Amino acid sequence: MILDTGFLVSIDRSERAAHTFLAAVARSKTTLHTTEPVVAQVWRNGSRQARLSAFLKTITIHPLDDGRPVGRLLAQTGTSDVVDAHLVIAAVRLGHDILTGDPGDLATLSTVLGPASPTVHA
Repeated sequence: MILDTGFLVSIDRSERAAHTFLAAVARSKTTLHTTEPVVAQVWRNGSRQARLSAFLKTITIHPLDDGRPVGRLLAQTGTSDVVDAHLVIAAVRLGHDILTGDPGDLATLSTVLGPASPTVHA
């Protein structure tokens, strides 16, 4: 499963829903991933984000190294959010679903990919 910004914010805020989800993930042994651009959206002051910092050490974080496919996806959809487009491209490359608090934008981006489209969960 690849995580969007909203989930990382939930971790940073120590929200109950995030803890419940992580307990379920631990039982299922699901691997968690995110991207460096998603981390950039939530990272503000590492000394005040201890929970987020600790969590990020437990997941795989993928670099933005898919610039051309991300740009093509943005062109196909007429959208401009590089972070969301990169998340979709990374999910396709990894064969993972996406967990997000904002499924609309990600659904718009992933729908154009047809059968390769990742499943977007809110």
